[in-house]
Amino acid sequence: HPALSRRYVLCEVVSEDPRCRQCIEDRALGLAVRDAIARVHGDYGLACCSISFTGAGETGGPGGAGSLQVRSAVRVSLVVKYLNAYTGTVLLRCRKDSYRLLCSALPFVRSLESRAQRYPCFLNTLHVGGTIRTCQKFLIQYNTTQLLRLLQNCTNEEERQCIQKSLLSCSLTEEQSQSGDEEEDDGTE
Repeated sequence: HPALSRRYVLCEVVSEDPRCRQCIEDRALGLAVRDAIARVHGDYGLACCSISFTGAGETGGPGGAGSLQVRSAVRVSLVVKYLNAYTGTVLLRCRKDSYRLLCSALPFVRSLESRAQRYPCFLNTLHVGGTIRTCQKFLIQYNTTQLLRLLQNCTNEEERQCIQKSLLSCSLTEEQSQSGDEEEDDGTE
């Protein structure tokens, strides 16, 4: 089947409550995003962002030699690919043709629910990329910039040394196998 074009949306969870980030779960985040899409774009937007049809093909089915039998598999299109509860970094994957619907609904995520608690927050979209790798590269640059800003606001030498150490550790290590990057999804979501 033809390769599906996808977009990866890199976001950060912003909340004044420090417990919010610690309690984030990918399932709760996915539900909050889907709920925002449904509120903003209705059933149409939710269907565009949530479902993709793949695997249409022509076979000689039971209807005779020339009949067309269309087989399709329904897959979830909107997926939380990565979530770091410590930093609040989130990577969402969706189909290329529906990423604008997703991005326009993200500002309407106003809270996350986890363990029977509701935490007010919002999602700040940092980057939209075609691969996970481009999002990783952007995130390294973004974190480096944020650390440099913190470095300028240091009040003592201990803080300055800690941030300088973090700055030196900002790099993207090469994967052992460079074959195919991250584009090879096995479709098990």
